[in-house]
Amino acid sequence: MMRSNVKSSKLSIFKKTALITVLGIALTSNIAYAADDGLSTVYHVYMDGEHIGTTDSKDVITSYIDELITAREEANDTYAYVTKQEISYVPERVFNPDASNEEVLTKIEEDIAIQVNAYGLQIGDKIAGYFKNKEEAEKTLQQYKEKYVDKEILENLENADKDSDDEPMPLSVGDSAILEVELSEEVTYQEEKVNEDVVITVDQGIELLEKGTLQDKVHTVEEGDVLGSIAGQYDLTTEKLIALNETLSEDAVLQIGQELNVTEYAPFVNVVVTKEELVEEEIAYEKEVEQSDDLYKGEKEVKQEGQDGKKEVQYAIEISNGSVVSKEVINEEVTKEPTKEIIVEGTKVESSRGSGNFIWPTVGGYISSYMGERWGSYHKGIDIAGPSNRAIIAADNGTVESAGWDSGGYGNKVIINHNNGYKTVYAHLASISVSSGETVTQGEQIGVMGTTGNSTGIHLHIEVYKDGNRIDPASIF
Repeated sequence: MMRSNVKSSKLSIFKKTALITVLGIALTSNIAYAADDGLSTVYHVYMDGEHIGTTDSKDVITSYIDELITAREEANDTYAYVTKQEISYVPERVFNPDASNEEVLTKIEEDIAIQVNAYGLQIGDKIAGYFKNKEEAEKTLQQYKEKYVDKEILENLENADKDSDDEPMPLSVGDSAILEVELSEEVTYQEEKVNEDVVITVDQGIELLEKGTLQDKVHTVEEGDVLGSIAGQYDLTTEKLIALNETLSEDAVLQIGQELNVTEYAPFVNVVVTKEELVEEEIAYEKEVEQSDDLYKGEKEVKQEGQDGKKEVQYAIEISNGSVVSKEVINEEVTKEPTKEIIVEGTKVESSRGSGNFIWPTVGGYISSYMGERWGSYHKGIDIAGPSNRAIIAADNGTVESAGWDSGGYGNKVIINHNNGYKTVYAHLASISVSSGETVTQGEQIGVMGTTGNSTGIHLHIEVYKDGNRIDPASIF
């Protein structure tokens, strides 16, 4: 309150001083009028085009305004102060001057606004901020660029622009060069009168450019999204997100593909850097498969080892505010050709050759007697009984070595040579469905389970030999 009184007091003093000045001018003018034609000059005063009164001296108005500005400048010499309103005068010669100096000064005292001359940093069609002079605005923009591009590089680019005959140096592998730094929006500087409290410093300007301005944005709901995670993604509270979307509530169930209104800060302007870089990259070798009937199917051999090649690639890269937005190959040179890998795969199929992976030789069933000592003698194999049907099948691919009656107690017997060191013997068959020399495949029926020879019941007696040595059949099934 005291400060306001002091200000009002100062304004009154200015006004009184101005009126005394007018009185002096008027006395002098009266002397002149006596020798003149009886006409006096008055001035109609306009504030922003609106008539506010008549004065018999422009000086009384201008001196009053000058005093106001001087007082502000003495309090703060940072800015150049000006009046917000435009004061204009229209002179008129009259016989009987009817000036209202005090009324005009009172009107000015009540309505005049003192502002500062400032420069607006205009980016596109938006004012990012106001600065006390153009140099401050330019400095802000320069330091904003230096966040993304080294100061020395910016200076070099500026000097290169002045001497366009300079050719860029060729790049070596691993090197890069910035060719151009531009802004994504047109930047201009607008001189304006503004209130002192909206003028910002360079540091405040940089912070403002970094943060950007809010823009409307739509978020499409994806799997796993919840209100809290969406709000956090856009630096919002959940309450704010709900407020932006009338159909939302705290317990709303989001649907995949649903669109929500969100807000997001977007930079006022992006620093767009165009650069080139030369890098060495590997060329992945190709793989080629050859087929050969010299190898069995499933067998592979490496005929030629593969080796990666090398190439030098020159890229043109565009970076916006530190993020790569495009990367294009402009030149590519192979320095080492890759060596193709060649794999030979076998195609040879021989059903008489066993794989070594045996299958159960009956359709179900169980081992009713194991290999080993039994009833005072040695049991050379295992017995399988209780199948779901009586088919006997080849345990693996092979050639029938013999098929027929065995007088040694085996009854009807089949021996299969699997041509890989293994042989299998099948005994006590009721009937045989293969003949000696025939090739059989794994799972093929070779007979029917029976009780021929020395047998106490219907079952299959099977023996297995590896490289001429008898082994326990239970170990391979």
